[in-house]
Amino acid sequence: MKSLTTEQKKKRIFDIIQIGRREDFASRAFDLFIVLAILVNIIVLFAETFDEMAKYSGILHILEFVTMVIFVIEYLLRIWTAPYLYPDKSRGKAVLRFLISSDGIVELCTILQFFFLSGFVAFRMLRVVRIFHLFRINAYYDSFHVITSVLSEKKNQIISSVFIIAVLMMFSSLCMYSTEHEVQPQVFRNAFSGIWWSTATILTVGYGDIYPVTTLGRVMAIVISFLGVGAVAIPTGIISAGFVEQYTRLQNQNKPSKGIRGTVSITIDEDSMFAGKSVDTIETQYQVDVVAFVREGAVIVPVDSSNIMAGDVLIYQTQSHGHIIKGRE
Repeated sequence: MKSLTTEQKKKRIFDIIQIGRREDFASRAFDLFIVLAILVNIIVLFAETFDEMAKYSGILHILEFVTMVIFVIEYLLRIWTAPYLYPDKSRGKAVLRFLISSDGIVELCTILQFFFLSGFVAFRMLRVVRIFHLFRINAYYDSFHVITSVLSEKKNQIISSVFIIAVLMMFSSLCMYSTEHEVQPQVFRNAFSGIWWSTATILTVGYGDIYPVTTLGRVMAIVISFLGVGAVAIPTGIISAGFVEQYTRLQNQNKPSKGIRGTVSITIDEDSMFAGKSVDTIETQYQVDVVAFVREGAVIVPVDSSNIMAGDVLIYQTQSHGHIIKGRE
């Protein structure tokens, strides 16, 4: 009986430290508390860069220490309750999955530099990682999920377009170095100087601190500038098209399905076989296509790592005729 009580407390802590629901006061209060701690920590980080705030350094250090202690406690609690976050995995694998997740890495980098590595310049730069905590403020809102889902679905095309830009940058930097080095050796001293110029030109920043003076160099700069405009527009077009696809998909969820496959909408409860599982696990294990889920009135386009929780309304399509999964063991 004692172990059952311990597990119940552990499950309750997990529910509290996750993104809160409107009906769960403790969880919502914890969310507000963590958001406040994040904002205080970020404000302290900025304030420490002002010389005028040196006289308040004692107070700033206290605030930073208190918020870091809060982050450490939260980090340990998330490790402790990781099996509830990944219920289809063993305890060891669930903890490892959390540690290598984006949230786990950000939280580890945030606390690591404060307690162990504050004396090293390279590791002190990890302090800026704590800014990524701000993403948790809107982590479960529709607009944020649309952005992350678009980037996830279009990642291969985006990587290809970035590769094209990188090749163009290397090509233009070497060409400009070969053309301008003899005329202005102090400006185009090496290939890296050419990369700096090509970056400013291709990405249309145009700092103007490095520029060609020879006729051939200027002609090449004109051609490279036109190519840069087209190259930079490629990932922009890919992402824009992805947004259109996602919002069209969301709008279609409000219309009755006329396709061959059955569209199912179910409310997830604690006993549902879908509760606590990731979208990728559900699609693989039950041979369905998760289209979206509704959480607190917001329609969310899922990514593979999205976890379905009790209270969500899951919308999915079956991959075969006449086979509807009811969502219970």
